[in-house]
Amino acid sequence: MRAYADSDYPANHKPNWKVIAGLWPYLTEFRGRVALSISFLVLAKLATVATPVALKYIVDYLDQGREGELLLWIPVVLVVAYGTLRFGSTLFGELRDAVFARVAERAMRRVSLRVFRHLHERELAFHLDRKTGGLARDIERGTTGISFLLRFTLFNIVPTLLEILMVAGILFVAFNASYVLAILISVVVYVVFSIKVTEWRTKFVREANARDNQSNSRAIDSLLNYETVKYFNNETFEADLYDENLEGWEKARLKNRLSLAALNSGQALIIGLAMITMMLMAVREVASGAITLGDFTMINAYLLQLFIPLNALGFVYREIRQSLVNVERLFGLLGEAPAIKDAPEAPALTVDKGEIGFHNVHFAYRADRPILQDVDFTIPAGHTLAVVGASGAGKSTLARLLFRFFDVNKGSITIDGQDIREVSQNSLRSVIGVVPQDTVLFNDTLYRNLAYGRPEATEAEVHHAAQQAHLDDFIRSLPEGYDTKVGERGLKLSGGEKQRVAIARVLLKNPPLLILDEATSSLDSISEQAILEALNEVSRQRTTLVIAHRLSTVRDADKILVMDQGRIVESGSHNELLAQNGYYARLWLQQQHSDEEEERV
Repeated sequence: MRAYADSDYPANHKPNWKVIAGLWPYLTEFRGRVALSISFLVLAKLATVATPVALKYIVDYLDQGREGELLLWIPVVLVVAYGTLRFGSTLFGELRDAVFARVAERAMRRVSLRVFRHLHERELAFHLDRKTGGLARDIERGTTGISFLLRFTLFNIVPTLLEILMVAGILFVAFNASYVLAILISVVVYVVFSIKVTEWRTKFVREANARDNQSNSRAIDSLLNYETVKYFNNETFEADLYDENLEGWEKARLKNRLSLAALNSGQALIIGLAMITMMLMAVREVASGAITLGDFTMINAYLLQLFIPLNALGFVYREIRQSLVNVERLFGLLGEAPAIKDAPEAPALTVDKGEIGFHNVHFAYRADRPILQDVDFTIPAGHTLAVVGASGAGKSTLARLLFRFFDVNKGSITIDGQDIREVSQNSLRSVIGVVPQDTVLFNDTLYRNLAYGRPEATEAEVHHAAQQAHLDDFIRSLPEGYDTKVGERGLKLSGGEKQRVAIARVLLKNPPLLILDEATSSLDSISEQAILEALNEVSRQRTTLVIAHRLSTVRDADKILVMDQGRIVESGSHNELLAQNGYYARLWLQQQHSDEEEERV
């Protein structure tokens, strides 16, 4: 099994540092806050750098006071100044974070919403191929990574570099260039080591992420198919498969941990050697009288003060590398343009009559497997046209093309003479109501699932739609009525009940065009007849495309098309097709014979 089958990026892929530039638009929304945050950042660093200077004067004054008169108010003032500077460093740092919090949180909100909208704009093919668990993890890690990059790039990398320059400048002016040279050498060695080792261990981070996505996707897929797992007694099989993915994740995480330990140990060694070298230099100068005891204390304080954020810089760099990986995946997802797009300045669809036309349509999901070939028909306004045929004949593909889940490869589809590829998708889908074969509900109340057909509908309108779909008796029998939770994907309802909810939604939407894709396939005979009457009542005023397998449900259609292997092989009314004694007549006899056998059983 490939370790990265779930990832678009191999483990040795180097992140794109230009991703950071893509975060700039999220800073421009709050320019004032960003500027104020940077001001507090500079003040915090000035206070931090000035603190060892105050400490130097305290030590020098106390040291000199042993040989002469000591004025107590001077060290008191210096101590107060020292404490004030330390407090100011913390205060300005906290103010910086508080002011910038709105920027980071708003950026996460903006990106999350942008990704959410983008995923809904993607074509059906993308969602058929996706792995929900892995996708959810990528989005979660990506949005968190954006917040991290915004905070730490601006408030850790920049301040640390600023502090290094300030300290180097003070040491150069106050002492000599040897201290500056020692600091620069240690910083360069530290940074180069951190970058090289982090680059090496990033592959382990990527592998851990890929394994995490795999295991999470498998877990969600298994739980969504809970009933199927139970039907085949495959709990142990699923647990073993999940554990196999977890084992890969465990190994990748272990490599990640061990490489992190190596990185931390190397960084600590570099810092330790640098401090030993510079302290020995300072001790020698104190012994020779070149510098005071206060100078020694100041150098020591600067070293501690400098290497603590530098050590944090190593952590920040590692986390930035990880965040870049996560944000790169997220931006990569956003960078994938939808396959089905509106034409530039596409007008809204105008429905005057509601005539639907398929004109010499050819379509294939894959180039080597054609689905529809030279399909040509018209549904006059207000008429009902049914399409029947064996499974795989291309019936449901007609509905997908009309709803523009896919675009035709050749030919065109029109509504009142307007090519649906040249009008906006939103206007097209707003005038079409669909009752699908497989109805999936939200994990919410029955009322909210019904009202989804038109969220702004009144309670009376929702209840009326439920009555038209013959749901009212069923709802009254529920202890919680309309407030009943339907469960994830509507698993608490039967297939027939879910189908009625789908019908009620469409009735509530009240569109001029209807697509009924096996709309009564999950209903018993009595319910089917009742709902067929309701659908027939609604269909009389609308142009309706009915996709059906059971021929008894389309006997009253104005026209019936018979499809076989992607082509229309017969057309006419029910009686006309029976009189032709062709493919339709054979299907009719077969289904009648099957129904009679079921009745005898």
